[in-house]
Amino acid sequence: MNSFWLTMLTVGILTFGIRLSFIVILDRWQPPELIQRSLRFVPVVVLTAIIVPELVMPGGTVDISISNLRLLAGIVAMLVAWKTKNIVWTIIAGMGVLLGLQLLI
Repeated sequence: MNSFWLTMLTVGILTFGIRLSFIVILDRWQPPELIQRSLRFVPVVVLTAIIVPELVMPGGTVDISISNLRLLAGIVAMLVAWKTKNIVWTIIAGMGVLLGLQLLI
């Protein structure tokens, strides 16, 4: 039991130290403009890497067909996001279309 708490304390201190180091370093050093502009795209890239495989590979194999309900709902959600720029309506539309298609088919 002691080794568990020692491990938890060590990991906590290391995590805190890693996060604090970025705050301290970025306070004293400004990355070049190219890096700053590139970092703006990180959230989009990460979300795309998580979402796209779920849409095009629902069963573990690529399925880009009309029978892929997740892909259809994802396309609707993308269109709603593009038109409204509202995350709540995007989620409602995507989930609504997916649930509706699953009930119909």
